[in-house]
Amino acid sequence: MVRLPYLTALTTLFSYGLLFAFGQIRDFFRKILDLSKSKDLKGYAPICLGLEDFYTRRLYLRIQDCFGRPIASAPDSWIDVVERISTDNNKTLQRTTNTNKCVNLGSYNYLGFAAADEYCTPLVIDSLKRYSPSTCSVRVDGGTTKLHAEAEELVARFVGKPAAITFGMGYATNSAIIPVLIGKGGLIISDTLNHNSIVNGARASGATIRVFQHNSPSHLEEVLREQIAEGQPRTHRPWKKIIVVVEGIYSMEGELCNLPEIIAVCKKYKAYTYLDEAHSIGAIGKTGRGVCELLGVDPADVDIMMGTFTKSFGSCGGYIAASKEIIQYLKYTCPAHIYATSMSPPAVQQVISSIKVILGEDGSNRGAQKLAQIRENSNFFRSELQKMGFEVLGDNDSPVMPIMLYNPAKIPAFSRECLRQNVAVVTVAFPATPLLLARARICISASHTREDLIKSLEVISRVGDLIGIKYFPVENEKVQARKKVD
Repeated sequence: MVRLPYLTALTTLFSYGLLFAFGQIRDFFRKILDLSKSKDLKGYAPICLGLEDFYTRRLYLRIQDCFGRPIASAPDSWIDVVERISTDNNKTLQRTTNTNKCVNLGSYNYLGFAAADEYCTPLVIDSLKRYSPSTCSVRVDGGTTKLHAEAEELVARFVGKPAAITFGMGYATNSAIIPVLIGKGGLIISDTLNHNSIVNGARASGATIRVFQHNSPSHLEEVLREQIAEGQPRTHRPWKKIIVVVEGIYSMEGELCNLPEIIAVCKKYKAYTYLDEAHSIGAIGKTGRGVCELLGVDPADVDIMMGTFTKSFGSCGGYIAASKEIIQYLKYTCPAHIYATSMSPPAVQQVISSIKVILGEDGSNRGAQKLAQIRENSNFFRSELQKMGFEVLGDNDSPVMPIMLYNPAKIPAFSRECLRQNVAVVTVAFPATPLLLARARICISASHTREDLIKSLEVISRVGDLIGIKYFPVENEKVQARKKVD
C-alpha cells in the first residue's frame, strides 16, 4: 500500500488546486467571450458537462500527448513510437511519418510472445489460411472450431481445473460473467483495488456489494462476519450466495494477492472465491501457472479462476476455468458466449501454441527459459530502481512495478523526457488511480536483454534526478550514513 508523505500530499494538492483555479478563471472568461455565439441545442442537454468535462478540458488535454501514443511495430522489447504534433496547444494531435525506436516498458508482453515466435507464428499463419480471420458467428451457432475446443481443454489442464470456457475480450470476461454467477439476493465482497471490469460486472449483477481493505484477510473476515450476521438489506434474510473477488497481481500496484489467507477465510465462512489472474497467469510461478502455483494454493480451493490471453500469451480474449457444472451453466446463460462473436481462430491458435511452449510441448525448453528470464528481469529491475531511491510498489517476482510520481506536473515531465531519451513508459493518473497517487507503470518482459534494462535504468535515473521523484535516499547514501553512525 502507498503511504503518502505529508509534505508530498500538501504540494500535490497545492498543484492540483492551482490547475483547478486557473481552469475556472479561463472558463469564466471563456463564457464572457462566447456570449455572442449561439448555444441553441434545440432542446438537447449537453453531453459533456460537469467536473468530468472540466477535468478533460483543463487538465487532461494539456498532457494528452503522454497517453495513447500510436506505435508502428510489434510490441516487442523495442517498439517504434509514432511522433505526433499539435498546432492548437494540445487540443488535437496529428500523426507524422516519423517514428522513434524506444525500449518498450509499457506493454504487457510478459513472455515475449507478442512478437514473431519461431514456434507460434508459423502455426498462426497456417490457421489464418485455413480458418480465415473471423468465424463471423457466435459460439452457439457456427463460431466454434476445433481450435476453440482444443484451447479450452488446454487452458483447463494448464490452470488445473476440470473445464474452461473462452471469450473474445478480457474485460468482458469479468463484466459479463459476474452478473451470470450472482444476482439480487447475493453478496459480492470485493477488494478495494479490484479492476474496473470487476467493478462494472459487480454493479451489473444487481447483487449487494461490499468492499474490504486491500489485501487484508483480517478485514475481509470482519466484513464477512458482519454481513452474514445482518443478512440481506431490509428483510435480513440469509444471503443466497456470497462471492469474494480478488486479483492475482493487482495491475496498478504490482502486488501479489494474499491468496492462502483469503482462501482460509472464505472456507471458514463458506464463501465462494473468484480469482482474476489477468496479470499473473503465465507470468509467475515455476511453470507459469500463476499465483496459485507461486503461493502454494491448490486450484481446487479456488471456485472460479479467470484470466486473459492478452498479457503472457500474446493474443486476445479471456477465459473462465471452474467445475464442469459451472462451465456448462455459463455456456447456456452467459451473453458473452451466446451473443458475442467468437475469438478469431488465429488468436486461438496463438493461445494454444504459446501454452504449449510454456509447457514444453513444442519439443524445447524455451518456455522454462522465458519463465526464468521474466523472473530474473523483474527482480533485477525492481531492486535497481529501489537502490536509486525511487518509491516502487509491488512484490518480488511481479513484472508490474509502479514508480510513484504524485505531482501532476511530474506526469508529463517523466513521460516526455523518457520518450526523448528513447524509453517508452506508461504514466497513469486520475481517474485510473486516486487523484494524489499518479504513477508510471513499468512492465517488464522476458524479451528484454540485460543491456535493454540497464539502458532503461540509466535513463529513468537521469529523469528521476531531473524532475525530483527519488523520494528515498539512494543506496550509496544509505551505506555512507550507516558508516557515519558506526
